[in-house]
Amino acid sequence: MQIFTGYLLAFTGAFAGLLLLALSYFDPAAFSAVRSMTAEVTAPPARLLTGIRVSTQSGWREVSAYFEAGSKNAKLQREVERNRVRMIEARALRQENRELRRLLGLIKQEGRPVATARLINSSASSSRRYATIDVGSRQGVQRSQPVRAQRGLVGRVLETGPNTSRVLLLSDTENVVPVRRARDGVVAFSQGRGDGRVDIKLIDIGVNPFKVGDVMVTSGNGGIYPPNVPVAIIERLTSDGAIGKLLANPAGTDFVIVQEMYEPELVAPEPSELPPVSSMPAAPLPAAPSQPVPAIGAPQP
Repeated sequence: MQIFTGYLLAFTGAFAGLLLLALSYFDPAAFSAVRSMTAEVTAPPARLLTGIRVSTQSGWREVSAYFEAGSKNAKLQREVERNRVRMIEARALRQENRELRRLLGLIKQEGRPVATARLINSSASSSRRYATIDVGSRQGVQRSQPVRAQRGLVGRVLETGPNTSRVLLLSDTENVVPVRRARDGVVAFSQGRGDGRVDIKLIDIGVNPFKVGDVMVTSGNGGIYPPNVPVAIIERLTSDGAIGKLLANPAGTDFVIVQEMYEPELVAPEPSELPPVSSMPAAPLPAAPSQPVPAIGAPQP
């Protein structure tokens, strides 16, 4: 049945085609009228199909644009994140370069540096206060060498390994440093409290001369620490001195330098300070003998 229907439709189409061909040849006007009528009949379905096709294409373009926009948006977001990371890295590099330049200036100012190091970690919760730096005996670091940052003194080397060293921080209770007040030289010593601060204790007990805001620096007495290195700023007064806040906080310090131990030089007196030769007492002359000395070869009595 389906085959017969197919053949019937094919025969009908062929016959209609031959009829239209003959009509266009023998009566062009009638063929034109038939063609116009056919166009009028098929115009609404054609418009509908065209609208559907255009709508489908437009919808497809919108869907494609949506997914493409999402892809572009995701790509832009990834690019923004990459740029943000690069910006943070650039800021970190600028800060690191700034700290290194400061350390270079510090090295030129202080002279005799042993090594420049990065402060790896520092204890914050333990009762003892230590830090670790990434240089050791292979870089020339030795025990008791002072360690300082751009802002001030950090501590001294306690133990050394081949490429790392342990630093005893100023805030440790076992670290005692001779200090003086920067503006007038009042001597004292600082001792760690174990809480990130130091006790500033007077050597001469009497009237407390300290004031809040006074800056304490190393005095150089006893060696190890060179003089005039900032240590702490006084926050609160006590009965025998004050409590100071460290100027070089290890938690906020990235780079430090290790210096040679300071050895105070023995200053020889100036020639002008020696007494003049004329004023010095003359050495006493030996006393004359009470009896004459016999001549050589004379007989003895």
